[in-house]
Amino acid sequence: MIKHNFSKTSVDQCVFIKRYINNYFIILLLYVNDILIVGHDKKITNMKKALSKSFTMKDLELANQILGINIIRDHSKRLLWLSQEKYFKKILKRFNMDTIKLVNVSLVGHMKLSKNHFPTSEEDKCDAPTIILK
Repeated sequence: MIKHNFSKTSVDQCVFIKRYINNYFIILLLYVNDILIVGHDKKITNMKKALSKSFTMKDLELANQILGINIIRDHSKRLLWLSQEKYFKKILKRFNMDTIKLVNVSLVGHMKLSKNHFPTSEEDKCDAPTIILK
């Protein structure tokens, strides 16, 4: 990717970005032998041509899913959603929890969580329950 003037991000070794003069950019995400390209349509088309000269690739057009994450678009409103609903349902089914009844549980209004509430020792971390807040 460096050969194609992409810079590796410091956050993730598999994410590369290429910036253009007129505020266009391309973000390239690599996972094993899959590539997800995000950016301006014309720039993506040119990048695909350039990449195909470096290695054999198959263009699958618009991505609808990557790594179990569904990609949902509303072009008319220029909106994009990422959803793991199918993945969560699969996990719930695996642990026989797919028919459970959902219940909302609120924290009491006066309780304020802070870093001081988190366990600090390794022993406490192992004993601490996992809490998921919505």
